[in-house]
Amino acid sequence: MSRIAKIPVTIAKGVTVAITEADVTVKGPVGEVKMHILPLVKVTEENGHLHFEQLDESRDANMNVGTMRALVNDMVKGCSAGFEKRLTLVGVGFRAQAQGDKLNLQLGFSHPIVHHMPAGIKVETPSQTEIVIKGADKQKVGQTAAEIRAYRAPEPYKGKGVRYANEHVVIKETKKK
Repeated sequence: MSRIAKIPVTIAKGVTVAITEADVTVKGPVGEVKMHILPLVKVTEENGHLHFEQLDESRDANMNVGTMRALVNDMVKGCSAGFEKRLTLVGVGFRAQAQGDKLNLQLGFSHPIVHHMPAGIKVETPSQTEIVIKGADKQKVGQTAAEIRAYRAPEPYKGKGVRYANEHVVIKETKKK
């Protein structure tokens, strides 16, 4: 059995877990996340802990049980505390403005970019050059941040573009005559 899967997942206060034969649903103060149970994995709940077992001794079952435990642990963390990604806009005239479930971006193109947020994801703009993406589903938060960054990734000569708040962009030296 996977070493990760041997450690039970502790269910946080205010979080409820519903297990069916095919799905695991986690509800909490931040939101609700539902996931299909991977094949060859059995999930059980005992005394506020979730336990994971593999149904046979194959290599695939061993991999799936470790993956399932890690994903369910992220679901419990996300529904209790939530996940957050911060983006920074670097460049003259680059601006962001949140309007409900839409994010309006001006990134130096001839037209503004409107990015629609998926269900369960909230976006805030503390300033015109900062974007904060929050949600209960870790995968959706990261995917949304990556999609926004892809509109204008940081370029290597001046570093202009959309970058993660903790991202370090290596600036290349310009050509000398």
